[in-house]
Amino acid sequence: MSFEFPAIDPVLLDLPGPLDVRWYGLMYIAGFFVSHWILRRLCRRGFLPLPEQQVGDLLVTLLFGVILGGRLGYALFYDQGLADPLRLLQIWQGGMSFHGGLLGVFVAFTWYARKHRLPWARLGDACALSVTPGIAFVRLANFINGELYGRITQAGQPLAMRFPTDPAATHALGLDRVLDTRSKELAIQYAFGKRDWESIAGRLVETDAFGRPIDWNLLRPQLDWSKASEAVPYRYASQLLEGLAEGVLLGLLLFLAYRLTRSRPFAAGTYGGLFLLGYAVARFGLEYLRQPDSQFTDPDDPLGTVLWGLTMGQTLSSAMLLAGLYFLGRGLLRGRAPAPV
Repeated sequence: MSFEFPAIDPVLLDLPGPLDVRWYGLMYIAGFFVSHWILRRLCRRGFLPLPEQQVGDLLVTLLFGVILGGRLGYALFYDQGLADPLRLLQIWQGGMSFHGGLLGVFVAFTWYARKHRLPWARLGDACALSVTPGIAFVRLANFINGELYGRITQAGQPLAMRFPTDPAATHALGLDRVLDTRSKELAIQYAFGKRDWESIAGRLVETDAFGRPIDWNLLRPQLDWSKASEAVPYRYASQLLEGLAEGVLLGLLLFLAYRLTRSRPFAAGTYGGLFLLGYAVARFGLEYLRQPDSQFTDPDDPLGTVLWGLTMGQTLSSAMLLAGLYFLGRGLLRGRAPAPV
């Protein structure tokens, strides 16, 4: 069943100056608040041998791991490598790799465990049990931004919709030359009838990337989504599917695994292995619906494969799958804690 893209403004609150309150940043904050709550409960119940007061310090450490690992992973796996190291600091430009962020978290909690003499594998279990709400929130933010959309499909397919950030939509709306992100967002809001012209006219950039003037009055008649959308293909809303599979369903699976074994938990590393395996399977399958990154596609390879017929996401998820099988298998072989006397 097809749906209309809701065209929610990626900026929740416009502030004077260059800074805005964006849904993307708020979703990260919401994810960390929920993780904080879950980790405190795990400490309170004795699953994680860490004083509740230290959970905040742990999350700050993990936050640095997510940001540094996510940016470094994006540069190495999807961008220009380390040719321009300063780009790693330009977080506002976007570009985060989940697999890179996961490696960053791994390094961060390994360092934290050694510093505070905590059981490394159990700390990893706790992180796995607390991370899935954040994954769901961030995928929702991807959807609001209109990024990471799926492959082209037919109208009437489940979660099929037309995205105003699609290259075909950018061309139909006349925004090819507009590289300023906020100007594009405001123009799209006007095209959907969410904003009037007077509220955005003074905030649109006047020149393109080459310094050539942009005549917005001439461009204004093109900013009509009801007409422009006719030239835009339907695509899978893969962000929502990923949020459902990698966030909600995987989170429920981990919650049930923990809940059913709470009195006699499995050996350390088991729950982390289940997370790695579950995420890898979900991501591997959904890559078939997700639009591949443009730098990997060409006319001879529209699927964007990089190794053995696999996309970059599938290649990285394969490594996750092997790690998940190892930790899950090791934990199951070691069994559960003895029953309380």
